[in-house]
Amino acid sequence: MAASLRLGRQGVLFGFRLSSTFDRCLLATHPCQDNVRHFFRSPWILGVSPFKVEMPALSPTMEEGSIVKWLKREGEAVAAGDPLCEIETDKAVVTMESNEDGIMAKILMEEGSRNVRLGTLIALMVEDGQDWKKVEIPPPDAAGPPSTAAGPVVPPAAPSPARPLKPVWSGPLRLSPAARHILDTHGVDAKLATPTGRRGLITKEDALNLLKTSPVTKPTRATVAPAPPRPVPPLASTPPPSGSRPNVPPLSVPGKPGAPGTFTEIPASNVRRVIAQRLTQSKTTIPHAYASVDCDMAAVMHLRKSLAKEQIKVSVNDFIIKAAAVTLKEMPEVNVTWSGDGPCALDSIHISVAVATNKGLITPIIKDAADKGVQEISANVKALAQKARDGKLLPEEYQGGSFSISNLGMFGISGFSAVINPPQACILAIGTSRSELRLCEDDQTLCTQQLMTVTLSSDGRLVDDELASRFLDKFRGNLEQPQRMTLA
Repeated sequence: MAASLRLGRQGVLFGFRLSSTFDRCLLATHPCQDNVRHFFRSPWILGVSPFKVEMPALSPTMEEGSIVKWLKREGEAVAAGDPLCEIETDKAVVTMESNEDGIMAKILMEEGSRNVRLGTLIALMVEDGQDWKKVEIPPPDAAGPPSTAAGPVVPPAAPSPARPLKPVWSGPLRLSPAARHILDTHGVDAKLATPTGRRGLITKEDALNLLKTSPVTKPTRATVAPAPPRPVPPLASTPPPSGSRPNVPPLSVPGKPGAPGTFTEIPASNVRRVIAQRLTQSKTTIPHAYASVDCDMAAVMHLRKSLAKEQIKVSVNDFIIKAAAVTLKEMPEVNVTWSGDGPCALDSIHISVAVATNKGLITPIIKDAADKGVQEISANVKALAQKARDGKLLPEEYQGGSFSISNLGMFGISGFSAVINPPQACILAIGTSRSELRLCEDDQTLCTQQLMTVTLSSDGRLVDDELASRFLDKFRGNLEQPQRMTLA
């Protein structure tokens, strides 16, 4: 027994040695095997595996963007943090930076590409040392339409004709007006209805129940083969008589400017599209309430002249921003926003100022305006307004405001009502200042006052009419007595 076990173990060891010797012989007879394996695994056969550059979300409300300009060309080296391209978001033009080191291999979205959805592949990069010219372009994710089978297409079976219902009521028909209208509209025989009213009256409910079970649809009118159309000679266009309007508007023909009734489609930018969406959302989901008050600007005008003599140039709008911020500090119950769960009290006072640009309105933010002086507010407004017009605002410079101000006084607008910028609770609309004669309460004489109308648009869910009135009264007091703002 022991001898047989010893012989079996020796046989197994001999088999392992023979197998290893056979493998060495195969490798010796095929010296190019490793080279062949390396060739088929090389980029010449498999290609260069790139990493993708996709359209990023550069703002919380961004859904798509436009490629304005590429800052890197194909074949250029890219380091982490280098600017790749300029992208127009829903707010401004933002520079996209690279997150990886490598080489720009292929630009898939050229300059001027518009409405590129988030996550869309816009470029490809490869690692340093790889041949960027042999980069593999991945196939599009969107699958094509499903291919139809080669077999014959079986048409759907025609529905079997429904059996006609037998008349239920044999006596004289008595229908309510509503039931008669329903049955006549749908072409259903009234004798098929089961009357449930008094003395055999067919009610509206009986007619509706019959429509649910009746297979009869609207009556089809007998169609008569139309006669072949005759060529109609063109009518000479006669001008309408003076003082009358044409009965038929002229036909709109795109692409022919100058003719009456034509139009030219203007492509909407991302900024315009988002403004339209947010304005529609605001007016349809926020209960707007409005309140107006006149402010005497004599003290502000006098203070501006005094500061101008000291080479300190500030605008009326700077005083308005300061007054609004101080009033919010005195009334924190107005410094709130609305979220999905309800009101949210804010700890900071950031004033959003509406600035008009070629692409639409944008609201850069004066942060912590209550803690800044009028001169510092003026410098911040000028710098942010210029960046807004140049399209170079950063996301943190126009996101997160708590209160908005829109001033159209420089255009001669006496007063207007602005649309709330969600999720904020209020926006203050500023009109132009005007001179009016008023009766002085002290000596009962006429005096000239420099008045300015401001209108507060408030969210009725957060700021009711009484709170809005108190806010406007305190705001007017701060603006008419600028020295109070330094004590707040």
